[in-house]
Amino acid sequence: MPKLKIGGWQQKSQSVVYDNPWIQVRHEEVIRPNGTEGIYGVVHFKSHAIGVLAIDDDDMICLVRQSRYPNNETTVEIPEGGGPLDEPPLEAARRELREETGFIAQHWQLFMELRTSNSVTDEIAYIFLATGLSQGTQQLEDTEDIELIKVPVNEAIEMAMNGKITDAMSVAALLKLALVRQQPD
Repeated sequence: MPKLKIGGWQQKSQSVVYDNPWIQVRHEEVIRPNGTEGIYGVVHFKSHAIGVLAIDDDDMICLVRQSRYPNNETTVEIPEGGGPLDEPPLEAARRELREETGFIAQHWQLFMELRTSNSVTDEIAYIFLATGLSQGTQQLEDTEDIELIKVPVNEAIEMAMNGKITDAMSVAALLKLALVRQQPD
């Protein structure tokens, strides 16, 4: 008897094949929408993805330059991190902004929600707009080698457009910001 049915998919069984403090990987036996049997691999994230568009009173945005181990590259992106599933995403966003940039924001607004790679993961991303910034002290974690850079918002949007920013959450947030700014008040 199938355990789970979503749309045309039925889950017959699942087993955990890898587990660490951040992710769990499951192997699942399924019945596909066309009725044939198959397998599916699912990456379960143990935290939400959190991103922050932090814009100061001079219309400068806080970006970070950091190394990303999986792709062996250094990227430019909005401040990002993870928030435990039982923590409100806004609290995680406040913490991530302070840790990565040292900034504290007076005003917060949920800007967008994303599914980062919904064909293989269950990760949900929350991106917040933070304004009314005041400088505090950067509090990097042991795994972070982050350099704070501030650029005009329009330059950051151009960086997303021309491929200098390739991080998916950053690109999505910056392009939405560009569209929001084009709309009449």
